[in-house]
Amino acid sequence: MDLRAAILDLDGTLVHTLGDFVEALQRMLRDLPEPYANFSVNAQSVEPLVGKGSENLIKSVLELVDSAGAATKNVASTADALKADSLFATAFARYQHHYQAINGQFAEVYGGVLDGLLALRALGWPLACVTNKPTAFAEDLLRAKGLDGFFVLTLGGDALARKKPDPLPLLVACQRLGVEPAHTVMIGDSSNDAQAARAAGCPVWLMTYGYNHGQPVREVDADGFVDRLSALPWLR
Repeated sequence: MDLRAAILDLDGTLVHTLGDFVEALQRMLRDLPEPYANFSVNAQSVEPLVGKGSENLIKSVLELVDSAGAATKNVASTADALKADSLFATAFARYQHHYQAINGQFAEVYGGVLDGLLALRALGWPLACVTNKPTAFAEDLLRAKGLDGFFVLTLGGDALARKKPDPLPLLVACQRLGVEPAHTVMIGDSSNDAQAARAAGCPVWLMTYGYNHGQPVREVDADGFVDRLSALPWLR
């Protein structure tokens, strides 16, 4: 492949952030009325819900409470209805508050990431971080983990009208990097990243760890898979 730039996902690709999600969601639930306040989440229940943005994550957790029989009725039937619902609005605000307070405290950089980023930078490629996490949270997390200096651009899920798996964030990133999609590899951990890359015309490689909505990542349509970022074939 004639590669000249790279776009990297954040959660599940560069940083293992599941602990942050669990902690922020648990604190959020405690701020809500019963029965939500008495519901407990853990890594096993939260991991399949990660990857489609904060609003979807909160919606899914509220529905998780409902499906467990803890609530008398569903909060709402669609994402649009949830946005207008007072419970969802409260939950979203409390989640944002708590996530900002603990961002990065329960997270760790995956092994091989630092060496991989150093090797990518040594190639002279411009690098972008494109994530469905809100931009401010993404920038704070990269800074907290010492990874911010590798990227010339960070696009969060609130930066554009649509987020991954829509190709728009990747197309905008390629445009700002000044490199055509065909020469820009997307490196992620899930079907969200792969679908966005295919639609944008980018080659895509996936990490075998991370958060693929509870599905085996090797079943995703991708150009290749690696166990560590530093093991990407063009870095050897």
